[in-house]
Amino acid sequence: MFEDIDVSQLIDTYVIPWGINIVMALLVFIIGKMVVKVLVNVFGKILSKSKYDDMLVDFLKSIVSAVLMLFVIVAALDQLNVDTTSLVAILGAAGLAIGLSLQDSLKNFASGVMLLVFRPFKQGDFVEAGGTAGTVKSISIFNSIFTTPDNKEIIVPNGKIYGDNIVNFSAKPTRRVDMIVGIAYDSDLLKAKSILEELCAADERILKDPAPTIAVAELADSSVNFVVRPWVNTPDFWAVKFDFTEKVKLRFDQEGIGIPFPQMDVHVHKTAD
Repeated sequence: MFEDIDVSQLIDTYVIPWGINIVMALLVFIIGKMVVKVLVNVFGKILSKSKYDDMLVDFLKSIVSAVLMLFVIVAALDQLNVDTTSLVAILGAAGLAIGLSLQDSLKNFASGVMLLVFRPFKQGDFVEAGGTAGTVKSISIFNSIFTTPDNKEIIVPNGKIYGDNIVNFSAKPTRRVDMIVGIAYDSDLLKAKSILEELCAADERILKDPAPTIAVAELADSSVNFVVRPWVNTPDFWAVKFDFTEKVKLRFDQEGIGIPFPQMDVHVHKTAD
């Protein structure tokens, strides 16, 4: 049976043509991949020189790279005489099926695009979004990565972020520090107010315009409560809040102004046996 097979004809008919096709397909794929890498890098450099955010640049580069690689793969398959028309139709049908089964992922994808286009926050901002709070580290196609103040990394789906409220604490150059300071009812109210004004004026980090608000806000059950609301540059927010609280306690102690705290009186009644 094998004697009837013409080896040279088999090689000329099948081996050589298929070998050439495979080599050409590999060359198309390898060269195409190299060209895609160069084009994506050039595209990234052009965007980097513009006003676009780095996160948006990385996001667009990944999309362009994926689309171009799809064309390279189709071109490589075409060298193998694969019916790419049918392949595109199959990919379209498969894409529809996958899209229906991955609705949440597509939602995260679309939300990632919206976040990068409208930019409610940028890399390095401290935000509260998606049920968490932290500094924005990066935004990828499907999720965003936050770093918490205690250096924990939190990965949040983009759909959860864009579908809820976003609070950007770094968006404005200044912030107001809201503090409540309580004094005892028998303490000198005007003296306490004067001390609070002096402490605000002495801190160079507290802005003069707008002027700090210091006012009696409440006559509570066991204290007279002041609201102290100075304005500071956003990076100084926590430092001023912590320092001011400490200075108030130390100064009030020096001036004999009492700060009320919860107390419990226990009365023991001795009964006769």
